[in-house]
Amino acid sequence: MKNIINYAAEASENFQDRAFNAVDSLVLSQFAYLHFDGFVPGIAEAVKPVSIAEISGRDNHDIIFQDTLSSKKNRKLLEALAGSPRFRNVGVTYYVNTIDVQAEKQFSALTYLLDHKRAYIAYRGTDATFVGWKEDFNMAFISPVPSQQEGAAYLNTLGEKISGDLLIGGHSKGGNIAIYSAINCNSSVQNKITHVFSHDAPGFRKEVLSSGDYLNMRDRIYNTIPQSSVIGMLLQHCGNYSVVKSNRLGILQHDPYSWLIDNDDFQYVQRVNNSAIFKNKTLDDWLNALDDKKRKVFIDTLYQVVKASEAETYFDLTEDWRKRAVAVLEAIKDIDEETRKFVRQTIGALLGYALKNLLEIHDSR
Repeated sequence: MKNIINYAAEASENFQDRAFNAVDSLVLSQFAYLHFDGFVPGIAEAVKPVSIAEISGRDNHDIIFQDTLSSKKNRKLLEALAGSPRFRNVGVTYYVNTIDVQAEKQFSALTYLLDHKRAYIAYRGTDATFVGWKEDFNMAFISPVPSQQEGAAYLNTLGEKISGDLLIGGHSKGGNIAIYSAINCNSSVQNKITHVFSHDAPGFRKEVLSSGDYLNMRDRIYNTIPQSSVIGMLLQHCGNYSVVKSNRLGILQHDPYSWLIDNDDFQYVQRVNNSAIFKNKTLDDWLNALDDKKRKVFIDTLYQVVKASEAETYFDLTEDWRKRAVAVLEAIKDIDEETRKFVRQTIGALLGYALKNLLEIHDSR
């Protein structure tokens, strides 16, 4: 069973001989999770792009894998890309990486120059930082969130710098930002966009999908989700999506390395499985029962507890975990009784919707 590493290693045709496709988008979206500070030119630098082969050839390139999920597979992906006739000469440039704890923003993007006619803009999905996950949850009651706004601004800037066609995309939150940016950028930039790729990305609030700019862009949006998608079924979606076969279970299918590939395309299945439908309906029922104020209180309270650990990333939790656990327990004790009661009731409601949907599934058999 082949994945994106195998695909990258075996891809021999350049982008002029074989068109850019959804698998290419997932490959470069995953590559965008690496930390390219000091390796790839920033958006304000007048420096020529660096090729993927040049990044791999740097003596100190190990640093780009630090604090990334799937770091071993990321290393293998870089090796495959650097040796691939399709990818090794692709220029990488206009790198942006911003973490703003106060604004609850985690944003990163870069641009791949595929050839002299086309560029692919990749938005990074949620990284290992807790503020990145907090911004994801904020999408349930805020529109737009800061990274969506910065994504549109980034696209407008790049639209002025690049004269050829634009393809954009991302995995997870990166796919959401790609769609948001495409429908909110300047019309002159929109005219350059040929494809928007969204890989297992959360959706939007209803008002976003009813806008004229979304309807204008809809036919250029290509959604892919795994068969047990959880993240990619959150919030509201419009339009079609293709379902990709994965070799993992449940939410672990969110991992792009688990998506299976045949030749130059994904392995597809007809529909998401029943467990994904059940989880999606349960979460939808639960969210629809909460207004924006209640969603905010619930999410902010949980984030307040996590922040008490003073960990900034998942990896930090393993350092002095006993001390961090004590801090979390103290934070829970400090929450006022009314808020604690609300959080307990909200979690109880989620479990209640889950039980209700399980019974409905059982009765329908």
